[in-house]
Amino acid sequence: MPAAESAARPIFSVALCTHNGGRFLATQLASILSQSTAPAELIVSDDDSSDGTVAVARGGIEGANARPVVRWIENRPALGVTKNFEGAITATTGELIALSDQDDVWHPDKLARAAAVFAADAAALLLFTDARLVDGDGAPLDLGLFESLGVTESELRTIASSDPLAALLRRNLATGATVVFRRELLETALPFPDSWVHDEWLAVMAALRGGLRVLREQTVDYRQHGRNEIGVNEPTLRYRVGRMLQPRGDRNEKLARKFADLADWAQASGQQAELVARLRAKADFERARAGLPGIRLARIPRVVELALRGLYARYASQGWLDVMRDLVQQA
Repeated sequence: MPAAESAARPIFSVALCTHNGGRFLATQLASILSQSTAPAELIVSDDDSSDGTVAVARGGIEGANARPVVRWIENRPALGVTKNFEGAITATTGELIALSDQDDVWHPDKLARAAAVFAADAAALLLFTDARLVDGDGAPLDLGLFESLGVTESELRTIASSDPLAALLRRNLATGATVVFRRELLETALPFPDSWVHDEWLAVMAALRGGLRVLREQTVDYRQHGRNEIGVNEPTLRYRVGRMLQPRGDRNEKLARKFADLADWAQASGQQAELVARLRAKADFERARAGLPGIRLARIPRVVELALRGLYARYASQGWLDVMRDLVQQA
């Protein structure tokens, strides 16, 4: 990129996506516009809201003391979360792009802390962080996002290792509401495939290029109010047992499709054969789980075979808990 073009770009762009989020949006906008390191650009992309969300956004921005350059996108009809974010991200011009949900609250130095990470690490492409869970009124729930997701020390060490993909082959760890990434990542990340959620895809693209980073500090108040696109739960024993007994649904088939699509992308883009094989092995594992017999006793030989081959340890989000899950879960 020419030096003049790079210098002309703002440092931070914020991609804020909305859909019927008027209730909490003013608070989130205020937290974005009062950052200690101010964003130079704000993209507001609304997905066919019917509750006055756009009016709330315009009012919050017009009343701010310091305003970035603002660009508006209004989708008619709605595109859905991932395509809404893709459109907002594509409209940005900044070197660093922060993703924003409509119902959270950024801590005052969120962007400053991200800027420090990227300034100190030229190879960093995407940063995700912990968050503080709050209720609908903004009161702390005494629970962090990483804790609620059961993120382990081993997983965090793997993210920081030379093979962060090993962690993401088991499950996504990057929550989009906390994500900041370099514009450079979009060279390989766009367009987002239909089978992937935007934050998961960006994280795996960063991991494949050795640029995935994690900050263990909480930079966002992550609001839980019953209408979240993706909510979280405290990982109690009761919750884990409840998940184990839920009907299987199509979760494993969706995972198989996602990683098959990723393997196709890797092969088409000339990635190493070893990487393509790893991705196809993950897809095959999830497809095998999706195809387990409905009768529990009939599943035992196949589940035992997969476990003895080490595939649950390598590819399942909960390891041996997923072995038990596949043995007892309703078809």
